[in-house]
Amino acid sequence: MKLTDHEGVRLTHGKPKVNGVEIHYAIGGAGEPVFLLHGTPKTMSYWRHVVPLLTPHHTVIAVDNRGAGGSQRPLTGYDTATLAGDVAELATHLGFDQFRVAGEDWGAAIAYAVAAFHRPRVQQLVFQETLLPGLPAGPGLPGGEHDPSLAADDMRTGWHFSFFSLPNVPELLLAGRERPFWTWYARRQMWDPSALAEEDIDEIVHSAEQPGGTRAILEMYRARQTDAEQNRPHYADPISCPVLAVGAQAYAASLSLAWMRHCRARWPRTMPSPARNSRNRNTSAALMSAQDAPWTGWPPDRTRTTCRQRLNLAPAA
Repeated sequence: MKLTDHEGVRLTHGKPKVNGVEIHYAIGGAGEPVFLLHGTPKTMSYWRHVVPLLTPHHTVIAVDNRGAGGSQRPLTGYDTATLAGDVAELATHLGFDQFRVAGEDWGAAIAYAVAAFHRPRVQQLVFQETLLPGLPAGPGLPGGEHDPSLAADDMRTGWHFSFFSLPNVPELLLAGRERPFWTWYARRQMWDPSALAEEDIDEIVHSAEQPGGTRAILEMYRARQTDAEQNRPHYADPISCPVLAVGAQAYAASLSLAWMRHCRARWPRTMPSPARNSRNRNTSAALMSAQDAPWTGWPPDRTRTTCRQRLNLAPAA
């Protein structure tokens, strides 16, 4: 799927070997660099509506995480510390000593690891709606107390964490069923399922059907305990870079704020999103295009309450 800048020009692609693995990226725009990290089972195309909003202000680097899209799918290295190393070494390869990083879902866990393990290099972090391994969750979220109001197949019950972590069985059951499963999986957790276009599904399925594609997705879930152990010292020594925590009312808005309060030396600025995955133009990286509101800790003197306000650069009421 083609990524373009604000003038419709196709981004430049590359696939260098960094941190022992070939990482596919697309780069465009001008200004200070920002790395965009997608979640699972997605690819860099997740950001296709966001990239044109950022390229007038930033050099944008959209990354296919290790194991996804056009990147290599090695047998190991799916813990977030290693994935963060991929990003840091890619930045070095591209000549960027310092940069911003924005992530959503598992990409947010990787982005946090970049900020924690490579502190001098990260200028700002955008953390959008994920469950950081090793931190407590509230009721009705994976790892938290059971919420009887949730349906058995609701992602907030955490059933997928258990299923995806099983050895071998998910690969057996998903082989040849990638399209129906991942279509259902993505739309089941969306507030507006119609926002997932057929071209999005095509991209997800194409990535998952590559040799090792499904296994690479699952290995991220299987590495959660390793992630928790690696992150624990950093939870005790909070990061100090500016943070924007983003969460949807229908999923983990309050949790995103609570965790970033725990993980950052000063409380982060927060931005509730109207709904989870309604349109990816309402994602965390797009919020960075607002240049008039630096992230200076909590509480800010002016707080925007919707993504739409921030995207339009409208003054806060």
